Amino acid sequence: MGFWLWHKPGLGYVCVLLLCLAAGTERGSNYAQQLGLYTPYATHKATFTVSALTDAVYGNNSQLSFDANQVITEEGTTLVGKIAVSGFGENAIFQGDVVEVTGKLRPASGSYQARLSYAQLDTLGHHQSLVNELRRRFGAGIESALPEPAAPFALGLLIGQRATLPDTVKQDLLMVGLTHIIAVSGYNLTIILQASKNLFARRSKRLSVGFSIFLIGIFLLITGNSASIIRAAIVSMLSIVTSYYGRNIKPLNLILLAAAVTAWWQPSYVWGDMSWYLSFLAFYGVIVLAPLIEPRLPAKLRERMLIKVAIESVCAEVLTLPIVLFVFGQMSRVALIGNLIIAVVVPIAMLFSLIAGLAGMLLPQLAGWISWPAALVLTYMLDTAHVLASLPHVFVEGIGLSLQQMLTLYMLIIAVTLALWFKMKAKSAIITDINHLQS
Repeated sequence: MGFWLWHKPGLGYVCVLLLCLAAGTERGSNYAQQLGLYTPYATHKATFTVSALTDAVYGNNSQLSFDANQVITEEGTTLVGKIAVSGFGENAIFQGDVVEVTGKLRPASGSYQARLSYAQLDTLGHHQSLVNELRRRFGAGIESALPEPAAPFALGLLIGQRATLPDTVKQDLLMVGLTHIIAVSGYNLTIILQASKNLFARRSKRLSVGFSIFLIGIFLLITGNSASIIRAAIVSMLSIVTSYYGRNIKPLNLILLAAAVTAWWQPSYVWGDMSWYLSFLAFYGVIVLAPLIEPRLPAKLRERMLIKVAIESVCAEVLTLPIVLFVFGQMSRVALIGNLIIAVVVPIAMLFSLIAGLAGMLLPQLAGWISWPAALVLTYMLDTAHVLASLPHVFVEGIGLSLQQMLTLYMLIIAVTLALWFKMKAKSAIITDINHLQS
């Protein structure tokens, strides 16, 4: 049987797919049953013990807000997943703290299984780690090194912290279609790693691999191991390791493998987390579509890092736009322009912001001098976004796509991808034949 499947790879793929679907269905069914344990607590006030996943920030109505997991009921039952908690009773709550929360669980969207608002908060214990302490010191370093609103904007770029960002800045970014750059996003990490590869690959393979792994480690350290960064890290590490040893994994296989692993780990991503879909669509744009477009540019343009980053940013925007229109029914008419002239400098802004934060943390006396490149780039991004957002009729609402229209657009994108791939494959075959004849 195995020998037969080896010589029938198409049938083998179908068998593997069916096996994965069966295992995934079983895993998802069991997980859904575990989520059912939340239901009884939606009807009355109850007390839970939770572990803080993030440092708390002040949100709506001066509530202290944070994400939490390891939710334990008064009866000792452990509830799966994470919840969003907002409430009063403490001045500060840090990642790793064990907190007693009292309130009524309510439905939540996205990757949250439930939410608690206006809860009573009581810290039971502190479990501070060196990593958490370094993250907080780094955030304080950025705030001391950069002025407002560049400092909270830098924190948004690096760790996705939006609570301290002025409402005017958030509105400007929404109007120009750049909200994704202040979310903890695997897209940002992927763009940075691609830029690192383009910068160092020709000089030294070891240097390129080492610096890329260093960037992944820094990102995981700063962002607190967010799900989207872990997804990007899985894709990137597989690509980096296989490339270093002379092996090539097809980008689409990388995406599918990372999707399978993360969906198995957290089945609720599949049916409730829009960021999960946006991450992998952005990955597709960056590591599948963009490399097919770049060779069609003049040689001089292909060698410019900013041109590469611009193409990758636009491809990611194109891949995520249909599902955004389907779910939210809104778009910016200047989103592509914004990605070309603003998102293209995100890797540079994040690198300079990282340097500014380290300077503020380690060399506070010199932080003002060391951080001026970050302040310059961040100010350019904020001012440009404000100018674009000030243009009339740049944001359109109520133009949602139907499911059929969204699927049609993605089928068109897949068709374009296949056409570019077949054309590139045919061109490579012709070049190979010519070289063979000449030799």
